Amino acid sequence: MKEFAYERPADVRDALIAADGGGRYLGGGTNLVDLMKEGVEAPTRLVDVRRLPLAGVSEAPDGGLVIGATTTNSDLAAHPEVRRRYPALSQAVLAGASGQLRNMATVGGNLLQRTRCAYFAAQVCNKRVPGTGCPAIAGEHHNHAILGWTRSCVATHPSDMAVAMLAFDAVVRYETLDGPGEIPLEDFYPPVGDTPHRETALPQGALITAVALPGSAVSPRSRYRKVRERASYAFATVSIAAGLDLDAGSVRIALGGVASRPWRARTAEAFLLEGPLTPEAFRAAADAELAAAEPLPGNGYKVRLAGNLIETVLKELRP
Repeated sequence: MKEFAYERPADVRDALIAADGGGRYLGGGTNLVDLMKEGVEAPTRLVDVRRLPLAGVSEAPDGGLVIGATTTNSDLAAHPEVRRRYPALSQAVLAGASGQLRNMATVGGNLLQRTRCAYFAAQVCNKRVPGTGCPAIAGEHHNHAILGWTRSCVATHPSDMAVAMLAFDAVVRYETLDGPGEIPLEDFYPPVGDTPHRETALPQGALITAVALPGSAVSPRSRYRKVRERASYAFATVSIAAGLDLDAGSVRIALGGVASRPWRARTAEAFLLEGPLTPEAFRAAADAELAAAEPLPGNGYKVRLAGNLIETVLKELRP
């Protein structure tokens, strides 16, 4: 690991100043520090934000919740209002890592974690050095993307938490030296296109301060389901966060493990809003969403797996 400077500012403004010019924010460090040890990341300055006054879950004026960026994953998953009003989010966080990691990992850091593609960690690729290719396309890719990928990159996004937040139309709030801003989570992760190294839409030097979850009639009837290769601890092969409210005619579906970013299943949602929410419609909606899938030779199984997850979870949510 290369030498780096370390600072622990007392407030957000000082943190922004400390990071100006290329410093990296350090939350729980559960991903960043590993990447530093592996030589993937080599920041010259770490700005420790864990003690900034950004932790906690509070009520929002619209009936939703505001989650501070340094709230730990454990505290988020255990919060009684998160469990009651957004159960899929609590389930997603609990499915995301071991208890030890959840005690360290923060909400802001979870959103910024990087792909677990083995090639990304082991050698240069387009995500690390543009123009160097994507070895996974011709190599080992059984757990890679089936939706929205390009010849530039076929890696998937690892976060479970972000999948559930996407289903609930979460908004990321941040601060820069020029003032505050916010980005809907659906726009937070750009399409991979030919710039896989550009992983978020955050402005340079921005510090995530919170995530806002709008009030929702459908979120209390939601569920997160994750298929993974090890029951104890593994990233998603395919996951789903879904909510269903028959009275309001509302449905939310987001998928994980299928694309370079959490994937909002807008096609399936639109299909279901056209007619009654029946078991037959659930299957047809899944097929409509996955018609755009482009599996590689080694990951075609994900198409059927994702379809089965959509159908099964929606059936479970239907009274």
